[in-house]
Amino acid sequence: MSEAAADDRTESIRMIRDSAGAIAPRGGDTKRVRALRFTDPGYDAVVLRQMGEMGWIGLRVPEDRGGAGLGLGEACAIVEEMGRALVPEPLVPAMVSAGLLAASGDEALLDRALAGHAYVATAWQEKPDTLAAHGTPDGARSFVPMASGAAAFLLPVREGGRLALRVQEAAGADLVIERTQDGGNVGTLRPRPGALIADDIGAVLDKALDEAALMTAAQILGLMESAFDLTLGYLKTRQQFGRIIGTFQALQHRAADLKVQIALTRASVESAAAALDAGVAGDARRAAVSRAKARAAESGMRVTRECIQLHGGIGYTDEYDVGLYLRACMVLSNRFGSAALHRRRFMATAPEGEE
Repeated sequence: MSEAAADDRTESIRMIRDSAGAIAPRGGDTKRVRALRFTDPGYDAVVLRQMGEMGWIGLRVPEDRGGAGLGLGEACAIVEEMGRALVPEPLVPAMVSAGLLAASGDEALLDRALAGHAYVATAWQEKPDTLAAHGTPDGARSFVPMASGAAAFLLPVREGGRLALRVQEAAGADLVIERTQDGGNVGTLRPRPGALIADDIGAVLDKALDEAALMTAAQILGLMESAFDLTLGYLKTRQQFGRIIGTFQALQHRAADLKVQIALTRASVESAAAALDAGVAGDARRAAVSRAKARAAESGMRVTRECIQLHGGIGYTDEYDVGLYLRACMVLSNRFGSAALHRRRFMATAPEGEE
């Protein structure tokens, strides 16, 4: 990439970040987040439509299919900002479905999904902690994010040796909803026959799930940074024994270690996004994604837990905001594959000698 092209790309990503302020201002709106916790559908449909109007849901969809056709660098930047603000709207799952619909023949549903007028959820997961869509025709689909607010479900189904795509309306669906730690929800769907909209989406789905895992790593990165910023503010103002506690050397060392964890996660996420935008595929793509997701999941849990500890007793109360970040991280760290799964996948796919 030429220097001019690199500068243009940097400016594009900066503008994407700036655009997030309309929905996810830095510092977040925890009052809104708290009001939506443990409710149905668990997110604001108006905000989801705003995301559609701003082109975020179709950010990875080609322009000739109604999307923005931008890269993963831009996608990870916007999702990172969503993580910083603890935005509960299911942007990443909606982007996965938009990509699948763009490869299908259902123009009407694609238009509704891109506009954010309907949240379309992809019900692909049949087993815990996997990144493989088995496509069992009558197999229950679990861990569908924000399923209580879905208007329709996309069902990858194994037919004739290929992974076909069917669509099932949410109305009348055999759906069981469970609450998650952060106040959102996941659904278990018992599929029924639906309209066939694509004959073979296996490769498209594999790529979409890898991209979703990477974007989720970016979302964790955002919430890590926000939790850390909140903690630094506390350390700089809280007094104990007549001194600002941020002047205590032991706490300074712990804070510095967390800063290192965040920096390593950022490097891993941005490196993976650049590799995928450069066109890496196959095992190289899987290794890059898994390294980033494993790093983000482990570091995210470490940073958010330490942030609570650095706040002392107040950090353990639900009324104090720092706990919201830990709860969100507990959900996101396992979505699209846990750290353990991605470590195993990295070891199986990384070039020899790479760590």
